Amino acid sequence: MTSTPSSPLWRRAAWLVALAAPLWLAACDSANTANSLAPLEIDASTTCELDGMLLADYPGPKGQIFYSGQDKPQFFCDTVELLHTLLQPEQVQAVASAYVQDMGKADWDKPRGQWIDARTALYVIGGKRHGSMGPTIGSFAVDADAQAFAQQWGGKVLRFADIKPDMVDLSGGALHDSKM
Repeated sequence: MTSTPSSPLWRRAAWLVALAAPLWLAACDSANTANSLAPLEIDASTTCELDGMLLADYPGPKGQIFYSGQDKPQFFCDTVELLHTLLQPEQVQAVASAYVQDMGKADWDKPRGQWIDARTALYVIGGKRHGSMGPTIGSFAVDADAQAFAQQWGGKVLRFADIKPDMVDLSGGALHDSKM
């Protein structure tokens, strides 16, 4: 039995396609919107979401998270803070995108630009290089840069998926801050 454009089976299939098309197009539009949230650059007035610190005043990699439905990110003055926020079990806001700075290209003391996807970045945990809140986690786009950083400053290179919440503990960070 074959279906022709005038058969009831053909008409039902066409009707289902017509009903599903707007849903499919809306899903595509949502995916494009989430993917089009480009990272924003910090300026002299950009503050940290968690503690209000001015990001431009401190060394080390910064982070930003765009939550679904928001067109402006929440900034973090440190990768530890960003990763802590992303990995919280009670994190209920949907994350559209998250970025950290590629410290293989950015100046550690005055990082600007060089934003990369936080979930595909490589991280050096346990290194001796300090950020805004003391010891921090270096973020990198390229494995060779992360390995070179770990060789010079210590630490272990990990992928985002390998970082556990207990590795990004925020307790005691202010104890290491010499500018507060």
